[in-house]
Amino acid sequence: MTFTQPAGANLPESATVDVLTRNGVTVLGDPAGQPVVFGPGYGTSQNMWRLVAPQFADERRVVRFDHVGSGDSDVSAYDRRKYDSLRGYAADLLEILRALDLHDVVFVGHSVSAMIGALAAVEEPERFARLIMLGPSPRYLNDEGYLGGFERADVDALLDALEVNHVSWAAEMAPALMKNADRPELAAELAESMARTNTMVAQHFARVTFLSDWRRLLKNITTPTLILQSSDDLIAPLEVGAYLHEHIVGSELVVLNAAGHYAHLSDPGEIERQIRRFL
Repeated sequence: MTFTQPAGANLPESATVDVLTRNGVTVLGDPAGQPVVFGPGYGTSQNMWRLVAPQFADERRVVRFDHVGSGDSDVSAYDRRKYDSLRGYAADLLEILRALDLHDVVFVGHSVSAMIGALAAVEEPERFARLIMLGPSPRYLNDEGYLGGFERADVDALLDALEVNHVSWAAEMAPALMKNADRPELAAELAESMARTNTMVAQHFARVTFLSDWRRLLKNITTPTLILQSSDDLIAPLEVGAYLHEHIVGSELVVLNAAGHYAHLSDPGEIERQIRRFL
């Protein structure tokens, strides 16, 4: 774990350390460079960004973190009431940015972290320069005139299975989420990452994620936004990427020649290229 107390931070040192320890924050790269902050998706840790994030450290300040209950975060900081909405996770993100005194931020969020970053950017738009969303979804459930990819009965069954046996659920879901069947080591890594998440947190975070609806938020996003959409993604089908692009003014949509929900692990070079192009 690596963190520093920056000059000009508004929090006392003890509070800063608590925030950064709570979310297992790591910082590397050029302290004077534009900050690029990477947020992990559901059930994974910042380690999933290890093939992409360090590539920007030569010229930028690179920040990674874990959501409370995952990775190297402090699970004792988990508050079910706070995290009963993605707004609780967005509050954590803003606390991290304030603690490190970060401005002109490029936020790269995978899956649910894309919506968490959007919530934070709407709350404090002056702090953000760019939003990059990898495999985002504002709503996972199908609705009248909207295809999210899942019927309510399917999500209920998924959540029930998770609550019966978290580890078995992770092992069964990982290959379908990762795709790339010719590279089984990727699914194995994903399953291990999801299984590491605190069981109680995994169950609650899944319900908060899969039953959320942030479509109304999209019209309020003013930060320049890039949407990266895999061409074959069980969690975020192509229709979801198109919906986001239509409802986020001025956004750019790129459909990747990639399969699965974790292109930053299966095709990190392409994700790096798209981020650099957008910047």
